[in-house]
Amino acid sequence: MNMKPTEMLKEIKSLLGIELSAETSEEVKVELAQMTLENGTVLEAEEFAPDFEVFIVTEEDKIALPVGEYMMEDGRILVVEEEGIIKEIKSEEAEAEAPEVEVEVEAAEEEKEEMGYVKKEEFAAAIDEIKAMIDEVKAGMEKKEEMEAQVREELSATPAAAPLKHNPEGEALKQVVNFSTKKQGSTRDRVLAKLANFK
Repeated sequence: MNMKPTEMLKEIKSLLGIELSAETSEEVKVELAQMTLENGTVLEAEEFAPDFEVFIVTEEDKIALPVGEYMMEDGRILVVEEEGIIKEIKSEEAEAEAPEVEVEVEAAEEEKEEMGYVKKEEFAAAIDEIKAMIDEVKAGMEKKEEMEAQVREELSATPAAAPLKHNPEGEALKQVVNFSTKKQGSTRDRVLAKLANFK
């Protein structure tokens, strides 16, 4: 339930039993200043100065101005850091000058970095380091060649092993399998044989 401040005051006083005099019953009207943003949005504040409340005026209600920077019609910039409270109003010229200074400082720093020359001692140390690396690689290559030559010599000095020959006709294990002529019968055969002998 949205009540106007004057209505709330009247209700509080009536609850407390305080009668309103003719002076207090008159509504005190505060003239609010209005300004328009570059995009046509109408803003309203008691005064367009730091620490005053500022609202967006709509047909139904007033809305607290969100945090941000807003370009006004007259070219000034309205800065809001806390919702609905003016932080400052600055001119466009001051805003435009600040980034140029930052850009100049950044450009000067980049120039210093690009122009960072190597000292003679650092250059000589880098060259010595590269020469040492090249010498290491050469020494490694020579050692590898020596080892390859040594392996070749050892392999050529070793006699070749006698070749293996396949001799299928040589002595082979012969397995002799003896087959018995006597047949062992099944249980049925044995029973029948006993019956035949029984007679």
